[in-house]
Amino acid sequence: MRVCVFGFICTCLPILYASSLPGILPDGQTLPSLAPMLSKVTPSIVNIATYATVEVRNPLLEDPFFRRFFDLPNTRRRYRRAQSAGSGVIVDAKKGYIITNHHVIHRADEIHVTLGDGRTLSATLVGTDNKVDLAVLKVDAKDLVEIELTDSRKTRVGDFVVAIGNPFGLAQTVTSGIVSALGRSGLGIQGYEDFIQTDASINPGNSGGALVDLRGRLIGINTAIIAPSGGNVGIGFAIPSNMVGAIMQQLIKHGEVRRGNVGLTVQGLNIELAQAFGVDRNRGVVVVEVEEESAAEKANIEAGDIIIGINKHAIEKVVDYHALMAVVVVGDSLRFDYLRDGKENSTDIEISEESAQLFGVRLDPRLAGCRLQNFKSDDDASNAVGILVTDVDHDSMAWEQGLRAGDIIVAVNKRSVGDLREFRQNLKLNSREILLRVYRSGRYGYVVLH
Repeated sequence: MRVCVFGFICTCLPILYASSLPGILPDGQTLPSLAPMLSKVTPSIVNIATYATVEVRNPLLEDPFFRRFFDLPNTRRRYRRAQSAGSGVIVDAKKGYIITNHHVIHRADEIHVTLGDGRTLSATLVGTDNKVDLAVLKVDAKDLVEIELTDSRKTRVGDFVVAIGNPFGLAQTVTSGIVSALGRSGLGIQGYEDFIQTDASINPGNSGGALVDLRGRLIGINTAIIAPSGGNVGIGFAIPSNMVGAIMQQLIKHGEVRRGNVGLTVQGLNIELAQAFGVDRNRGVVVVEVEEESAAEKANIEAGDIIIGINKHAIEKVVDYHALMAVVVVGDSLRFDYLRDGKENSTDIEISEESAQLFGVRLDPRLAGCRLQNFKSDDDASNAVGILVTDVDHDSMAWEQGLRAGDIIVAVNKRSVGDLREFRQNLKLNSREILLRVYRSGRYGYVVLH
């Protein structure tokens, strides 16, 4: 069976291996191997060990009725030291930047990186983005080896790929397979999903590791698997290198991804909608809603427009649109190609500071885990003007104390706010707690953050 597999690779990929084959059989035939490529790539793959202090919780002891019934005193919170492991990829040898998954280093207060040559280094967190599940670390070391990123848009279903990481703590483990599918989304793994699917074995500990082509170039960062039995079943997912590169630049520059909000809600174009709109195509996305005073509205995009391209990239499905929106940042200029009344049009959409989403932690540590954005609505029943909470991490303090995605913050510390600038100013009025007046589901209420 092995001979058949190697024979197949040899006949299909003679050019890739011709210059790097390590041995010759007695009959003069060359023996194919991935070893030359791996010797170049594996030094750029690192093992990541994280340490965090976590609370040990007992639901029974937290129940007031249970404590009263057994006459138990209020107990102090208990904590323990937790350790976890993952993988990472060196992307800048001179500056010591390493890319990994957000979930690998989430809540870690101590991060150690072990290089392929055995050195163990302390790493600092440069920035993280949980919406795409990426993070950038930095180490201070010499003689690092970086990986080359390639254009993931050129990746095809059926291409041979190799996954490199540290599954179950087994350093420098290599598995191979093919690209099973492209543009996987709707999995509920992350906020923005545009995954490369592969059957190369990916297991716990592989997260943050590299998915490379046969030339050793990075085409994705391994991030998740479907594992109904708890182990690998040949369905793994990687974040495409193009998305990795764009997010990485933002994290290095700003420590966060300063995403811009185009202001559109879209749905896929199907045969029925194409007939209803009188167009002879069924690929694209239909604009369902345009936010007032958004970048899209200023560019005269209207509900019913059919977007077919952005910056010369074809938009055929909703996943294509969301994949591009994942890397749209403040300062970008987007060229939208769309159909209106059967005619093709183009317009430029400028992503300004006003459309930016801001990480709450940049305003105050008690707002860690949420994203905020300026908000104004003329047709809402509340006529609300303030700050829109676009997202809240479920394991953050902001969530535990009652803040939710979709909340509109209209006042901070008993002073009304109309934009993020006023929000920042009002936060300084009370250092002990943050009193937020929010509009949610047609009603006003208060949320206190300690």
